[in-house]
Amino acid sequence: MSYWSEKNVLVTGGSSGLGFAIAREFARAGARVAIVGLEPSGVEKAAEELSHISSSILPLVGNICEEADVDRIVSSIRQKWGPLEVLVNNAGRSMRGTVQDTTPEQFRQLMELNFIALVRMTQAFLDDLLATRGHVVNIGSLAAKAAAKFVGAYPATKHAVAAFSQQLRLELGRRGLHVLLVCPGPIARTGDRLYRLEGAERVPEAARGPGAGVKVRSISPDWLAREILRACEARKPELVVPAKARLLFAIAQISPRLGDWLIERFTPGGDNS
Repeated sequence: MSYWSEKNVLVTGGSSGLGFAIAREFARAGARVAIVGLEPSGVEKAAEELSHISSSILPLVGNICEEADVDRIVSSIRQKWGPLEVLVNNAGRSMRGTVQDTTPEQFRQLMELNFIALVRMTQAFLDDLLATRGHVVNIGSLAAKAAAKFVGAYPATKHAVAAFSQQLRLELGRRGLHVLLVCPGPIARTGDRLYRLEGAERVPEAARGPGAGVKVRSISPDWLAREILRACEARKPELVVPAKARLLFAIAQISPRLGDWLIERFTPGGDNS
């Protein structure tokens, strides 16, 4: 029997991309899987696909930035299955733009989705997750460890996710909560993805696509989903992909100047004047 058999799992942003791949992998492992998404049609389509793998799929439409929607999500899962055992905070978005062109309001909006909503979801389920000695999986980014150019407010939001994940581990790890921070490079996608673009004239063309032009290979979402389940079973604190990026992060901590130089080498150039 799988470790995940009949465990209750919730994946935010679970109707597409990496979130859907994670939900599918949990379903294959025998878990009961709830997915949350904004678009009813997308959630319905994803649930239909997942139903071919498992009969225990719960599709939920909601905005995790809204407290009332989060309360409804919590109630729906508890009434259907009981306490949650795995929370995957996957929902979020990136953007493109320079710091100069990204307004404080745009920082606030992205922080609301990428960080505050993640905090809201985690706190809503903490009693369940502590009682079940469960798992919180926070999807960060390589940008959670080292900022990149031309991605607007995105690195600031993901640095916040990294700090929150560490705080959870320090405060609640001894009470049985497992927290996994996932820091991947660009995720391979089947179609073009649109990013909010601010100050287009300042953003190089190479920085406008997935990964903002960072010179690393795209990651298969199916492969990463399997690695996330393995890391959870081992109760690892972090999963950084590619693993060699850890060296860059260590160097940047010891020597910020050298770290900046290395990041410059692996990201697109551009006129910052």
